[in-house]
Amino acid sequence: MLEYEKLYGAQGFKAICGVDEAGRGPLAGPVFAAAVIMPEGLVIDAVTDSKKLTEKKREALFEIIKEKAVAYCIAQASVEEIEEMNILNADMLAMKRAIEGLSHKADFAMIDGNKTPQLDIPCVAIVKGDAKSESIAAASILAKVSRDRLMLELAEKYPQYLFEKHKGYGTKVHREAILEYGPCEIHRMSFLKKILAEKRNG
Repeated sequence: MLEYEKLYGAQGFKAICGVDEAGRGPLAGPVFAAAVIMPEGLVIDAVTDSKKLTEKKREALFEIIKEKAVAYCIAQASVEEIEEMNILNADMLAMKRAIEGLSHKADFAMIDGNKTPQLDIPCVAIVKGDAKSESIAAASILAKVSRDRLMLELAEKYPQYLFEKHKGYGTKVHREAILEYGPCEIHRMSFLKKILAEKRNG
């Protein structure tokens, strides 16, 4: 999991951050991103793509990563920003905020996926990077846990949507709640067009 860290470290970069996002697909809530600079050579057991871990394991690793990291930053782009600029651009904005928010400035960024935000440091996109890079995997865990925690808070404010069960993703339960109660202020209206059209046509 350190192949890419070693590759770019060998090119002279000293503060390499891994970056990943959580929440591109849901129908509700902001998109989160995290940037993490790990100590050189450190491997934390079980750190991998956050989607492959149980919620309990992610929560435990969340605390370990924060404790061990040289620096980390968790950022987000709001529902309003997603609607205004589309999810891809909002995702890039959240990543940029996470990288620029690091207390220890990164000199190179490894971004999960196939696109990179506009940055003032060199960067590279790594497809499935959260399964290939320790620091990207760490970032995926920080982003995922942070977003899930927010969605649990929002579940208390909007209990009818059962956000605690699906975290805003388009499950059958969530879609049925939208059809029954209509959308609320944290729903991404551009994501609901098909569901709401079905309601009108039904």
